[in-house]
Amino acid sequence: MSRKHFGTDGVRGVANSKLTPELAFSLSQAAGRYLKTQNVPHRAVIGADTRRSGTMLASAVAAGLCSAGIDVVTMGIAPTPAVSFAARTSDFGLGVIISASHNPAPDNGIKFVGHDGRKLTDETELHIESLMGQDFDRPTGAAVGCVSEDRTPIAEYMDMLESIVPERLEGLTVSVDGAHGAAFELGPAILRRLGATVFELGNHPDGLNINADGGATKPETVQEHTLAHGSHVGVSFDGDADRVVFSDDKGRLINGDRTIGIWAAHKQRRNELEPPIVIGTVMSNGGFEKYMTESGINLVRTPVGDKYVAQQLVATGALVGGEQSGHIIFPLRGPTGDGLVTMLEFLRVLVVDKRASSAFFEDYDPWPQLMVNVAVESTADWSTKPNIARALAHAEENLAGHGRLVVRPSGTQPVIRVMVEADSYDLRDRCAEEIVKAMEADLNGIVHGRVDLTHALGD
Repeated sequence: MSRKHFGTDGVRGVANSKLTPELAFSLSQAAGRYLKTQNVPHRAVIGADTRRSGTMLASAVAAGLCSAGIDVVTMGIAPTPAVSFAARTSDFGLGVIISASHNPAPDNGIKFVGHDGRKLTDETELHIESLMGQDFDRPTGAAVGCVSEDRTPIAEYMDMLESIVPERLEGLTVSVDGAHGAAFELGPAILRRLGATVFELGNHPDGLNINADGGATKPETVQEHTLAHGSHVGVSFDGDADRVVFSDDKGRLINGDRTIGIWAAHKQRRNELEPPIVIGTVMSNGGFEKYMTESGINLVRTPVGDKYVAQQLVATGALVGGEQSGHIIFPLRGPTGDGLVTMLEFLRVLVVDKRASSAFFEDYDPWPQLMVNVAVESTADWSTKPNIARALAHAEENLAGHGRLVVRPSGTQPVIRVMVEADSYDLRDRCAEEIVKAMEADLNGIVHGRVDLTHALGD
């Protein structure tokens, strides 16, 4: 059975066009009916980012839940991880996030997490879809759900964050880009509570400027600010604050690979990384993997996607895992990516090790990595085409012991993504060029984008 509304990360679309309040109501009413069958509290908590459409959709979600007999608490503007925290630590059976993360302001999304704070399974999402539009015995009178506002879960979340850095952050100057998003207040606030000096940018949301001129997908904004203002480190969240990237004091990007590497190597030196495993994806850089291996740490790779990272964290018992994009999970802190947790875990390493953020940059060199997106007429049976098959085999032969090749069709577009990584730029580029030419010949492919990922964010 295929899913009609849910994608890889909830339901997303242009608000009031694809993602209408009618859809939000129907979806949430079905989620409320599902919740009524579960042995968990029949209460839901809602948080949203700063998009103009957030209050519209949150109102529709609350109405849908109440019509199914579910009491609702709204937290107002709240990061995705704060909603997850509330769901798993308070008396809630369901958390609802109204956000489209790093997407532009006209987009929005609806994402559910369960009583454990984790994203709902694919099977549960399918079940919710199956309940949409069905007749049911509607509650009346006192059985109808009610809506209340309460920021107490946010206060409790902030207390949890403060506990991460018992050493505190006095003497540290931090540039913080809130992306005009969900962490525009909480990010600077928790740093100041811990004693840091804070420069703020991306802190004037107007409902339409989320992710527009900075944030984790445009890290050059905080890199330039960090260098210009002499900050010790720069921090850049995405719109819903489930991920974060950093700038060192020289204005260089510290992406997810580097963040995981810095934290894991620090813990390993202190004999606090047990098991000595980190979780990455097929996009994790080979130089990062080499650094982990030399540090006595094993990198376990998963397909691209935080849900796969989360699954391997459970399977291996690893203490950290994530993606180049800065979406990092510390399972002892929570089951989902949390940009504020990641920020504080990273800053604590700087404080404990008494090292500048730029000092860690020299710990390893990433391998040259290139992503080429090739637009094609169809991705059906693409790997069996004769020129492509030969080019792939030739590249694998040349890269053996010297790099990696990841070629995969997009799940949403007629595009094939070609990632080539090698221990030299020349080998990387030669292999990529041969594969792209084969796709041009066999699939009428057209290069749709070429990104050097060596020092970038990845997929």
